[in-house]
Amino acid sequence: MFTHPLANRVKHKLSRWADHLNTANPAGDLEPLLERTFVRDDPAAYGRNMLMPMALPVEPSFAEDQPDKMRITLQPLPPEAPGIDRRDTVTAAMRSFVNGLAGREAVRWFDQASEPHRGFHGNAALNYGAFFGTAHDRNGLHTTKVYYETPEGQGAIDGLPPNLVRVVMTALQGIPGLKPLFTTIAARRDAGEQRLTFACTTPLKLSDLQPTLDVLGLGHRLGSIMQTLGLVLGGKFDLPAHSTLLAFGHGPAGPDFEIYVLLSAIDDVPPSFLSLLTMGLAERPRSLRALERWMGALTPEDDYWPGRFSIISLRTNRVSPPRVSLYLRPAEFELPTPEQTAA
Repeated sequence: MFTHPLANRVKHKLSRWADHLNTANPAGDLEPLLERTFVRDDPAAYGRNMLMPMALPVEPSFAEDQPDKMRITLQPLPPEAPGIDRRDTVTAAMRSFVNGLAGREAVRWFDQASEPHRGFHGNAALNYGAFFGTAHDRNGLHTTKVYYETPEGQGAIDGLPPNLVRVVMTALQGIPGLKPLFTTIAARRDAGEQRLTFACTTPLKLSDLQPTLDVLGLGHRLGSIMQTLGLVLGGKFDLPAHSTLLAFGHGPAGPDFEIYVLLSAIDDVPPSFLSLLTMGLAERPRSLRALERWMGALTPEDDYWPGRFSIISLRTNRVSPPRVSLYLRPAEFELPTPEQTAA
């Protein structure tokens, strides 16, 4: 069976990263999606994707609370594929992965959770449709997740679990300028979860999150969030419009909150961003070692840097203090700009 060279290139990189991280190779599980996605002879065409514009749409990430996992997010199918096709493709992949991961009962849970997100507006309003994500450890697939593009208005809330609806309504009432982006449904070997992520379309002062987090029982976490973000962003606590995403969930520990900062939307991110982050992790040496191992694994053999960090996030709930995640634009997946192509 013929496999396109571009798909082989992506699979090779994933395999190398997994070898260095001592995890199962995600390219094996993701092979059907990769081979349906990377079929174009002109790699630059993939720069039009919504996951990582001007790079191949494969996004690795590091999570402090999953230090031994290899996490990948993919925008499947070629860039010209309709959003409905992408949504249906990730739904089918998710059902298959969930069945292998946790069995038929888990598939029924996923079908119920995903049903409202598979029929919004007769699909006419879909843009990218959906993303797909996995996390692998040394024993194989650990987590599988879908990110369904979510419309504005009541449709973003319809069908969510009641506990999550209450959390989301608290956020909407307390934080201005929130626009729904995507609903995430994730399944692990032993549990599942659902979250709704918003874009902040207006400027955000981190301190203004206090009332909402207080209502959610998470107000005591804001100080640590501000300390970390203030450190790595050079003392910035006021974030511009469209630079921040806020995600809300509800799990066994109650409300769950994550803030994502889009680094490309922040002026004057300190050149020492990573050094400042490692300084902040100095009191958590296990996390710091895991981050250094992850960076080393994703650094090309002929380079000294893995790529450009695109997002930093902090996730917390009532029992877990804020923990860092970093999202990477791998140097090996960067695409030439139109100006470079013309030259």
